[in-house]
Amino acid sequence: MNLIETHAHLYSEQFRADQAEALHRAVAAGVGTILLPNVDHSTIEAMLALEAAAPATCYAMMGLHPCSVGPNVEKDLQEVESWLAQRPFVAVGECGIDLYWDKTYLPQQQEALRTQLRLAKQYDLPIVLHTRSAFEEAYALVAEAQDGTLRGVFHCFSDGLAEAERVIALGFKMGIGGVATFKNGGLDRVLPHVSLEHLVLETDCPYLAPVPYRGKRNEPAYLPLVLHRVAALLGQSPEAVAEATTRTARELFRLEP
Repeated sequence: MNLIETHAHLYSEQFRADQAEALHRAVAAGVGTILLPNVDHSTIEAMLALEAAAPATCYAMMGLHPCSVGPNVEKDLQEVESWLAQRPFVAVGECGIDLYWDKTYLPQQQEALRTQLRLAKQYDLPIVLHTRSAFEEAYALVAEAQDGTLRGVFHCFSDGLAEAERVIALGFKMGIGGVATFKNGGLDRVLPHVSLEHLVLETDCPYLAPVPYRGKRNEPAYLPLVLHRVAALLGQSPEAVAEATTRTARELFRLEP
């Protein structure tokens, strides 16, 4: 299989001791392409260093994570915009709205998402959305900005069927990760009713490791566990799911074969 891991923080400090080994394990597991979402100014150097070390496998995004939005949001967004003007990236992200931890900076998060939606259209890039405890707030801004040119993915999708249908109606994809393997994750009530063409695969490592590694550090080599769970829920073969999600990811992120 040649799987595309569409969301991995493989440059994280949690991989400091074994990043090269984790990359090797991923390739050995059939994960041939790994997309790296940025978090904020503090992660850019490590992310770009990993991309430079593995240019045939790793591809960087550029964005500002909602949990990093604060009083200096304008300066942080200027840095994102500066990087997008300097060199190619595969997407704008990860960005969005997160109301799980703190609602203090919701207005700033909304403005940051508006800015990054504009940048995605300006640079003709997909946008990778983080919507934890904030689907409605993020959806409203994406729908407002959708003029037929926006494309992207609601990463780590874990909402219900009604939300999935709204994502699809927007022309967006859903990133499916370890939550699909969780007993009470809820995706067993959603994915059987969703066409395979609307899905891409991810781990969101080092977070949200799939069963049987739940609670431990996640890594791209675990992506086949997500693949097999999605295949089981859709009643399709792993090979069919691999082929379809790889094709969708290639088209969405405009990756060369």
